[in-house]
Amino acid sequence: MSKILLEALEVSFLQCKNISMKKLNLDNLYSREDVHSIFSPGGSFTPGAGYWGIQGVISIPSRENDFIFFVTYGSSQAEHEFDEGITANGVLTWQSQPSKKLKDKSIQALINHNEINDNIYLFLRENKEKDYQYLGLLKYLSHDNQREKPVYFQWQLLDWNLDSLKEEEPKDKTSENLGELTLTDEKPSSKNRGTSEIVFKTGKFPDYAGQDIKNKKLGDLGEELVLKYEKKILESANHRDLAEKVTHISLVEGDGAGYDIKSFNADGSIKYIEVKTTKGNINTDFYMSPREIKFSQTHKDNFYLYRVFNITKKNNGAFYIYSGDITEEFKMTPTGYKLSKK
Repeated sequence: MSKILLEALEVSFLQCKNISMKKLNLDNLYSREDVHSIFSPGGSFTPGAGYWGIQGVISIPSRENDFIFFVTYGSSQAEHEFDEGITANGVLTWQSQPSKKLKDKSIQALINHNEINDNIYLFLRENKEKDYQYLGLLKYLSHDNQREKPVYFQWQLLDWNLDSLKEEEPKDKTSENLGELTLTDEKPSSKNRGTSEIVFKTGKFPDYAGQDIKNKKLGDLGEELVLKYEKKILESANHRDLAEKVTHISLVEGDGAGYDIKSFNADGSIKYIEVKTTKGNINTDFYMSPREIKFSQTHKDNFYLYRVFNITKKNNGAFYIYSGDITEEFKMTPTGYKLSKK
């Protein structure tokens, strides 16, 4: 074999090795071919043509409901100009292809996207002359349920800098500065129904569920508000003796009891209250530990979920109550498993 041929084979091998070693890192720049080599190694790629070369939404091979979004600011297609952008809160406004309708199978797959089980990877560039910047994974927030061709979506960037989402915490967390809770008969909706055009255009959708689980101060505030509410209700019903027995269990014992507050009904029966708090709206997802879920099942006659939402800077909010086995009312999605050898 000639020396020239050996050198050519060595260069070709190194090129293939470099492509296969390409890694996905947040904020790095990638060409379409780079992205193809990461998610579909070994397949053919033709620049400016074919599935990977021109499509805006790519279904990742052998990974059902996993997608790649290629977004170019200011692009147009079929005389339609795309108006897409990202807010300071990391919310992406995005449009489907101009031919897509709300009932299309591909659109329904996006509307029902579950970021816990499935991934959407966002690659964005300012113009066609540049490579794409990888901005991380997306979570479905809402869609415009009135307009189609194209269909309008809003997505939360899960890897967005959360510092930009933080509101200033009140300096004093004493009971004198607690706001009030308002009990509502409203219940969360069970489907991704979308919003009207006007709500879609003006809505703000930070990833509250992701923030809530990391925000202990917010959780403590919600519990303090519920504690205040429970005592007030019992006192107003002339049960001061019971009000004095209401106990902030998670403060006294820690978070291992399976509930946060021990309170009472007017007849003296015990209420085990688990409090879940969010700055988001009534439909914001929330997390529960296996211990909390099990406790709701074994004490379903005395278990109460107080879902506190729309917390304001003045520490006011609203809440609804669900009593009984939590699994009978809410859909549970596993977010992790502990494995041991069989």
